[in-house]
Amino acid sequence: MIRFHKEGYKIIVMTFLFSITVILLADNFIDILWLAKTIQILAIAFLIIVLQFFRNPKRVTNIDDNVIIAPVDGKVVVIEEVEEPEYFKGKRIQISIFMSPINVHVTRYAMNGVVKYSKYHPGKYLVAWHPKASTENERTTVVVENKNFGEVLYRQIAGALAKRIINYAHEGDTVVQGTDAGFIKFGSRVDVYLPIGTNVKVSLGDKVKGGVQVIAEK
Repeated sequence: MIRFHKEGYKIIVMTFLFSITVILLADNFIDILWLAKTIQILAIAFLIIVLQFFRNPKRVTNIDDNVIIAPVDGKVVVIEEVEEPEYFKGKRIQISIFMSPINVHVTRYAMNGVVKYSKYHPGKYLVAWHPKASTENERTTVVVENKNFGEVLYRQIAGALAKRIINYAHEGDTVVQGTDAGFIKFGSRVDVYLPIGTNVKVSLGDKVKGGVQVIAEK
């Protein structure tokens, strides 16, 4: 059975009503058969796109304090040592995962731990692969700490189409690996910042599965 994320319920209902209305209007008020059918097909296609975007498949996470799992579905587009300027103000290993419109857009906690920092930043809507997207786009920054990895930061980043980031993390929360951490509506990218020396288990171009696939380990 297909499950949908709660953040999509309102949009799904509105899209369903819109599509039904368009289909009925086309059937009753457009006399050109091919035009009416084309409009109806487009309305159905739009509904299907919205439904697939907000799908929330059940994932079984093998909880392990010694690994970091992918927080989202998508393609690994960055693996590099960088200077993280907001929280650590020091060197970290950055792994960036880009989500296309056909990916599941649920954000999941990459590890067990306690939320030490959670902050929302308004910003621009540059395309997600733009070099300045991590620092200039609308984004949220969350840091989770546990005894095995210390502090690990992840950042939800809006893209050109994303207009709202949902973040469930609050400072002081105890969180469980693989559980729901938020959602990015119609977008786009998550960056993970790991301690130097962490053993990265993915390569550039890999397609990862959120809540399941290991991306790093001690």
